[in-house]
Amino acid sequence: MRDQPPFPPDDPEDEQHPAGTLRPVSPAALAVWAIVGLVAGWLAHPLSERVNGVAFQVTWLPALALVFVAALLFAVGWSTSRAMRGQRERPAPHQMVNRFVAGRASALAGSLVAGAYVGYALSWIGVAAEGGPDRMIHAGAAAVAAVAMTVAGVLLERACRTGSGDRGA
Repeated sequence: MRDQPPFPPDDPEDEQHPAGTLRPVSPAALAVWAIVGLVAGWLAHPLSERVNGVAFQVTWLPALALVFVAALLFAVGWSTSRAMRGQRERPAPHQMVNRFVAGRASALAGSLVAGAYVGYALSWIGVAAEGGPDRMIHAGAAAVAAVAMTVAGVLLERACRTGSGDRGA
């Protein structure tokens, strides 16, 4: 058994222990989270009726909040991509990591929320209830806004990419 240090050396250029890399979120991960959300959204309708006696009402507020978050992410992604092309001062490495993590988290959360709203909207198909069409429309609008948040998160994450020879200089 060879003696190996418990932690990698401090030198990221060491070929025995290359520096870790973060890869952008995969489409498969986004799809899995969307499917989990779809099932949860589909189950929310009958569960809320069983627990509360009535299904919960989706208003315009969630859709507006998701649109706001998506717009914020698009703005940060645009600013970051301009900085990476040299049109603006480049952010510090820790800021880039923060933006990358925010993009990934937003993409995954947006995918989950989009699936949940789609599932909830689909659960109302064929149900003759007062307010059913409104619930479907509001949930559909929130799902579209959540998809925009997912796209914005992915774009922000991609904007934080550096070249293979770039070590955050």
